Amino acid sequence: MPLEQLERPSRLRLRAEMRLPGEAWLAWNVEPTATGARVVQRADFQPKGLLGLVYWYAISPFHRWVFPRMLAGIIADAERGAGPLADDTIH
Repeated sequence: MPLEQLERPSRLRLRAEMRLPGEAWLAWNVEPTATGARVVQRADFQPKGLLGLVYWYAISPFHRWVFPRMLAGIIADAERGAGPLADDTIH
């Protein structure tokens, strides 16, 4: 997924490269709290035509299962200082 937006330390947005009936993005926002941080994960899809709408609604039940687990894995990696961003390679 190509990097579309990076606002350190609070926002990361990636664009999907998959062949889809539309455009898709994944974004994460980190908001400071009194006890640490809150991470908000968002999937956006801009459908192209009726096929795009059908596609989005057909896969949305899977998103309810996949995305929370993805976010939990990202948070776990961040808390132990692991993962692809640990070495600060994205500038």
